[in-house]
Amino acid sequence: MLLEINPDTPEPRKIQRAVDALRSGEIIAYPTDTVYGIGCDLFNKKALDRLYQIKGLPRSRLLSFMCRDLAEVSRFAMLHDGIFRQIRRHLPGPFCFILNATREVPRIVQSSRKTVGIRVPAHPVTQALLEALGNPIVNTTASRPDKVPNLDPSEIDDEFPGLALVLDAGPGGTVPSSVVDFTGDEAVVIREGLGNLQLFR
Repeated sequence: MLLEINPDTPEPRKIQRAVDALRSGEIIAYPTDTVYGIGCDLFNKKALDRLYQIKGLPRSRLLSFMCRDLAEVSRFAMLHDGIFRQIRRHLPGPFCFILNATREVPRIVQSSRKTVGIRVPAHPVTQALLEALGNPIVNTTASRPDKVPNLDPSEIDDEFPGLALVLDAGPGGTVPSSVVDFTGDEAVVIREGLGNLQLFR
């Protein structure tokens, strides 16, 4: 179901409606600072199972999640001073950072190396969602595997009939986030997307 929302100043009642859906284990779609995403509450295992099913992904495909700020990131990832200094300049923003996970992270979103992908999106709607929910949101692109991201929220609604809600903030982007791995001795760019990657090279 489509629910139009102001992309700059999202209406609190509409944010609350989306949060209620997340808390009840539903899957929703929403705009981010890159492309539209679909996701669920990080701590709801049944919702995570449904997210994999709706997206058509194998369980071997790891999913990242979104945090509202760097303080929340530090709850789920090990941030020594060097990493903290590097990533704080780029958050919020269009980056997904691969980091070493803490014990707070559910196993279903951890790699075998106990690493995790974390984003802090710079979009008023996703920021409002994260603030109101109080938990990270597991996030994946609102498109079928290996397909170009959907621009049109109504197409997302049609493509994924299992969604409880699509927050329609107008057309989305087509370029995903850049992915940078910070789990080794130096930063490694895994995927080039939005954002200035020169500082990581």
